[in-house]
Formats: sequence, structure tokens, C-alpha cells
Amino acid sequence: MEFSAVGRLEVRITAADVGKRVSVRRLGDPGDTGAKFTDTVGVLTSWDNAVLVITRKDGESVRIMESSLVAGKVVPAAPARRRGPAASYEELAQISGRAWRPVESTRLGEWELRAAAGFTRRANSVLPLGEPGLPLDEALTEVRRWYGERGLPAYVQTATGAAGTQEALSAELERRGWVREVSAELWIGALAPVADLGEPSGVVLSRSAGAAWLARYQRKGVSDVALKVLGSGPSVWFATVPGERAGDPPAAIGRCVVDGRWAGFAAVEVDAALRRRGLATAVMAALARQALDEGASAAWLQVETDNTGARTLYARLGFAPHHAYHHYREPAGHGEPTAHGAPAEHRDPAEYRDPTRYRDPAGPGAGRYESP
Repeated sequence: MEFSAVGRLEVRITAADVGKRVSVRRLGDPGDTGAKFTDTVGVLTSWDNAVLVITRKDGESVRIMESSLVAGKVVPAAPARRRGPAASYEELAQISGRAWRPVESTRLGEWELRAAAGFTRRANSVLPLGEPGLPLDEALTEVRRWYGERGLPAYVQTATGAAGTQEALSAELERRGWVREVSAELWIGALAPVADLGEPSGVVLSRSAGAAWLARYQRKGVSDVALKVLGSGPSVWFATVPGERAGDPPAAIGRCVVDGRWAGFAAVEVDAALRRRGLATAVMAALARQALDEGASAAWLQVETDNTGARTLYARLGFAPHHAYHHYREPAGHGEPTAHGAPAEHRDPAEYRDPTRYRDPAGPGAGRYESP
């Protein structure tokens, strides 16, 4: 609660505070039988025509009528984590970007346009770490053109909830009709405790994603492009727990990229029939020990907000959210018709059409522990 019930209520913010983190209190909606006041904390991303828009740390935008305000003030940025590694958003964005490289990229000012034949949104979206060097509308036109030439929908990846994240850009994209399709979070934690939490015996590490590893990987139809993305990064390791019988797919797999002090975990997957046996923990422990040997001390991973099983596991391993990130898809109706009768941007690869590719198919503890 940002305001004391007995303190003096004042609106201390104006339109000049757009871009700052604020806390506001407003009267509840007419007819609301619950609390009289509603509090909202986030970045003030616009104040036009007597309407405020505040983007919360989860990326949701809240519209508030100026006439309903009873209090408002600028507040400090969210406090830094008191345990675990310290890290800025920009550092983590660069580290995570190097761990999942596209096969093709180009620069638009300080934006990176990334493409990998549609294999995951992360490798087929714009990473905007700064300004594009053009007015926003012109930059987005160039983004749509670049992805359209490759037969891909245009996506922009933004982040919210930490110092230096892109609440303002997220709000501008929404104003222009871009659709937020997927939200996830990047979590961080200390690496050594992960190495100590499981017994990695039986976990086999390798430098490449072999046939056995791919037999457990739940993204179907892995292409040469996908293998390039999976193998990208400064120091990449793949972990495999063999199946119980000869010829069975692995019981569990995982991937880790070591990059300086950071180790990034992804593609942690467990056979649904073998869940709740500590296999995911064992995989991460084995990868963590390897990363420690290479000099890493901090860890990061990405997880969707509705993946309850993964979030429970990672919290138990000492991870906590650092920031949220979102994939915004271009609005419909852009692009020139192609020979297939649809704008090139909208000839979606299967990776985008099938939402089950991003979900744990068998409940907590089974399947995927990574985000799209």
C-alpha cells in the first residue's frame, strides 16, 4: 500500500511525469461494492485527454480517468534484490540474446532485428535496446518490411518491471494496434545452490544436441535452422538422463549456456511418466556444476507466467523474477499480397500457429520448463 489511510491524500503528479514510476489512488468504479479506493503502481506511459495510462510491471496497461484520482506521487524504482546476483535489465537482455542466437540479424539503430525461419519468437523478433534512429512509425514500417521479406510475422520483444525496461514502448505499440501474444518472465538466482541441490549421477553432458536429446525435445520437426539456434552461445552444454530401457527416449534433458559470470538454463524437459522424481533438479545440478567449473556464479532462466510447475521448481531452487518480457505482433492488414494470397508477414510458420508448443502438456513437473 503506497498511501496511509490517515495520511493526507494529494495528487502530486502531472503530465510532465510521463515516463516515471508512479503510485496512484483512484475512486473505485461506480457501483463497486468492494474497496472504496484502488491503488495502481507502474510507469506513467501517457496522460492525454484527461486519461492516464499506467503500465504495471507485468506489462498490463491500466487506464485511469483523471477525474477519479484522489492521490498520486512519483515513487523510486523497484528496489534491487537483496539476495542473489545483482543485474541490470540491459545486461540480462544481452546475455539472454547471446544464448539463443538467430541465424540472421541486422541493426536498426540500437534495435536488433532477428530471424531464424520462425523457430521461436525469441529468435524471430526485434530486441530494442535503445533507439531505432528513426521516428517510431518509420521504424515499425522498416521492421514489417524486413520480416515480410522473410515470410515472417513481425514481432517486437519488450520488457517491463525493472529499471531501464520498455513500458513506454509497450504502450506505444498497443496504441498502434500491436497485439501482445505471449508474456513470460526472466528469473535469476545464485548458481552454487543449484549445483548442491541434486545428485547429478546418471546425467550425461555433451556439446551437441544428439538424436537422443532431440527425441525428448518437445518442439517437433526440428530443422537445421533450429539446430543452429540450439547450438548457439558462448559455451553450450546439453544434459541427458537416459531412458529406463534401451531405445526409450531420454527420461529428462536440459540445456545450459555459460557466458562469463552467467549460466542460462533452457529446454529442461522430463518424461511425464517419470515426473516428481527429481530429474529436472538433477539435470540442472549437473549443468550448474559444469558452469561453476567454467567460472560462472549467477544463473538465469525464462518461464511463462502460467507455467505453475516450472515456477514452483525454480522458486525451490532459489530463483526469483527479475523482469517480465512480452512479444508484440504487428497488427493485421499490413504488407503487400504475395503469390499465396496473403501478406508475407502473415504466412505463419507452424511454430507460431500451434500454441501447445509453448505449454507443458502433462501438468506440473512434466514437459517444458522454458518459454517461447
